[in-house]
Amino acid sequence: MAGLSRRTILTAAAASPVVLRHARGETPIKIGMPVALTGPAGEIGTQMRHGAEFWAKETNAAGGILGRPIELIIQDTTGDPATCVRKAQDVVERDGCRLLFGMTLSSEALAVVPKLGEWNAIFMSSDNGDGRLTGSSFVPNFFRANISGPMETRVISLWLRQGKLGKFFALGMDYAWGHNSIGVFQDEVKRAGKTFVGDVYSPIGTKDFSTYITKIRQSGADGCFLVLQGDDNAAFLSQARDYRLQDKVQLITSIVDLNSIHAVGDAAIGLAGSTRYVATIDNPKNQAFVAAWQKQYNALPDVFEGEQYQACKMLQAGIEEAKSIDADKLRPALESAKIDSIKGPVAMRACDHQAVQGGYIVKVVKKDGAKFPVPEIVTTFPGDQVTPACRQMTFDS
Repeated sequence: MAGLSRRTILTAAAASPVVLRHARGETPIKIGMPVALTGPAGEIGTQMRHGAEFWAKETNAAGGILGRPIELIIQDTTGDPATCVRKAQDVVERDGCRLLFGMTLSSEALAVVPKLGEWNAIFMSSDNGDGRLTGSSFVPNFFRANISGPMETRVISLWLRQGKLGKFFALGMDYAWGHNSIGVFQDEVKRAGKTFVGDVYSPIGTKDFSTYITKIRQSGADGCFLVLQGDDNAAFLSQARDYRLQDKVQLITSIVDLNSIHAVGDAAIGLAGSTRYVATIDNPKNQAFVAAWQKQYNALPDVFEGEQYQACKMLQAGIEEAKSIDADKLRPALESAKIDSIKGPVAMRACDHQAVQGGYIVKVVKKDGAKFPVPEIVTTFPGDQVTPACRQMTFDS
């Protein structure tokens, strides 16, 4: 079951006879995945698990990597940093994993990365937004394939410069990602010559947002930047609809995702913001990915499923270039890794191990005949505009 600590083994034994001829007898490439499958971040962690499992199955069916099958070892962290460190240490020392995915919350990743050198392990992030991971808390064995919090906030700020909204409030989850993203947003609003009127932070797992909604209404803002995810995001959007908040304030979110839209239905209509991945990205790689995903899951891939798949492909590119999973050989290969991704060209940056990639703005709309509202891409920004300078969380212009 999803809520239990578990091992997911995806080896050549489940693949085709052709793969068996290539992979039989080869030692699996073990990848540890301590990830939040329960708790407030469980929805995100489950998406990450799905993305990794989909990639492992696809890769094993094609013969594995270096002729070796992929084995994922998945552990539930519940989103707790101390538990995450313990589960990560378990998969490294007990299961022999020197490659890591997962660590859903940035607070989990920040707790684990100081141990990577001691473990001689590489961690490829697919989700962690805190800019410090490629900044002040950078360690050589950490790589981020996903868009960071400062990057998604930058995308929003560039878009807002083109619009008429002038006064902004912000509501974020009260942990590293929320504070980091809102700090960058505040700087970007001021740089754009607009007014930042205030912010407030809600504990993870908040159910009642009525007092926060009152503060937003009383702030006089015409736009509110949200850094919420999972159940927290769904609860806020539902209550914002009940209070008719969107009649007065444009809601702008750091990540627009399908799960939140499906959870609240029409309450999401009009919501605008950045997204790290959306299934409607128009390129051949993504079209093939979406078609294969729908065949397996009978659903469109969501944000963290797409981001996890991209992270897996980035790790795979590094292993194939290095012809090894040893950290000392893999690290320099990953530092120059480039892939033609489901999001287009993505290139890892050697100076801070941040992957440079484009950013998307979407708006949630209702289409005739559709069961749920859908996020439509409004505009895109190239990677060189949305990625901060090396090991920085802020932007110069």
